Amino acid sequence: MKANMPILPIIAGLVLFTMINNATGEYPVGQFSGHHYREQVRKMQVFQDSFLQRDSVPLSPSFAPAPSPNFAPAPTPSFAPAPSRTPVARSARVYHVTSYGADPTGKTDSTDAILAAISDAVNGSGNGFLMKGIVNLGGARVNLDGGIYLIRRPLRPPVAGRGNLMIHGGTLKASDDFPTDGYLIDLSSSSNSDYNYEFTTLRDLMLDSNFRGGGIQVIDSLRTSIDNCYIAHFTTNGIFVQSGHETYIRNSFLGQHITAGGDPGERNFSGTAINLMGNDNAITDVVIFSASVGIMISGQANTLSGVHCYNKATGFGGTGIYLKLPGLTQTRIVNSYMDYTGIVAEDPVQLHISSCFFLGDAYIVLKSINGVANGVNIVDNMFSGSDKGIDIVQLDQRNGNFKEIDNVIVDRNNARGMNAKATIARGIVEGNGTSWTVDFNRMLLFPNVIKHVQYSLRTSESAFPNHSLRNVSDNRVVIVSNMAILASVCVVADQGISNFSS
Repeated sequence: MKANMPILPIIAGLVLFTMINNATGEYPVGQFSGHHYREQVRKMQVFQDSFLQRDSVPLSPSFAPAPSPNFAPAPTPSFAPAPSRTPVARSARVYHVTSYGADPTGKTDSTDAILAAISDAVNGSGNGFLMKGIVNLGGARVNLDGGIYLIRRPLRPPVAGRGNLMIHGGTLKASDDFPTDGYLIDLSSSSNSDYNYEFTTLRDLMLDSNFRGGGIQVIDSLRTSIDNCYIAHFTTNGIFVQSGHETYIRNSFLGQHITAGGDPGERNFSGTAINLMGNDNAITDVVIFSASVGIMISGQANTLSGVHCYNKATGFGGTGIYLKLPGLTQTRIVNSYMDYTGIVAEDPVQLHISSCFFLGDAYIVLKSINGVANGVNIVDNMFSGSDKGIDIVQLDQRNGNFKEIDNVIVDRNNARGMNAKATIARGIVEGNGTSWTVDFNRMLLFPNVIKHVQYSLRTSESAFPNHSLRNVSDNRVVIVSNMAILASVCVVADQGISNFSS
């Protein structure tokens, strides 16, 4: 016998055996009435069911106790039904939207029914607090029961200051009259508290915005998880995050149009798949397959990893990732795949892009707003193009040249079918004379900027010439000697190293 076998069914069986023996004791063997036997077995089955019900569903404190096993035989074959179960949704803090009248076929409007389930969930009993003013709901869940639901207005919790809540397991579709500035799931509030919600999880959802508004809005919230979601047909933002901290978007797929690339209407894609206007967020293992902008970031200290953007080709005016916080970028982009669409960073400060793959002539643009580039690492990436002479990293200086360039490292990237660009370049020149010039314009990223030079001069002649670095203007390094010799000059030029003195 297994140690964890339920004990009540065994007790019920022993009682059933004893009572049948008692009942059959009144009749000699061979003379036991079939009618009485069936009647006793039926009553024992009712008794056993009552045991199992009490074992599987906890009764409320006011529930009447079960009758004693030694009850009198029923006067007629008919019997009262077993007591009804305590509603599982309320006792277990799982709120099934179909129990509130939501239509899982998507034929009729389910807005009020789902809002009623959400209302019961957020107004349920709490168990202490998370952040100050955030009631811990204990892991309450609003279960969409795997249905498809038609929604006419945003699903916004009726009260703020709640945490530890999950909405999961179904599809929400905007109706034809859904407000075009709304979001299917709206975690916002008009309250004046520091944070509206904490530890809210949106999981296993498909959101169809029906080309009316967006998918998910998260405002002034803490530790929100958006996991395994498919968000399509948005016109504003698939996911919009403003203020708050630590919204984690994982294992999800977003696209304005459902396509797998090469869509004939790609040049007309609009909207933004993910718009982060907050700090300390993370996007991990996310695919963005159609939108004018894949990810827009205007907050600090965000991390992107495992992102695949093929939302709209650069040639059609699309951008995979746009970093729009001039002078305070603080963003890390790693292990991502930019597929025919690139990255734009305005006045990048503390930006790290590494171990990414850029396909289809996709490239990185550093855009000058106030002419600042500081603490930038673009290293160890792969670029693949079509031999059109496109640079892997480019400058947009239409608003003015970059004037403050410090600690910028663009190096160790490999390019195939594209022009490599770097802030560190190496060159060699040979010749017989008194002057040697190495032109780095083809390799160096910034025009007319060389901060540090190292060089060596090697000659096989017996003479020992004096030589020196003469000029570094216009990204050309000039080395001169005091006598004509046959020499080989190797030069390393660096644009991004910090200036220091000892």
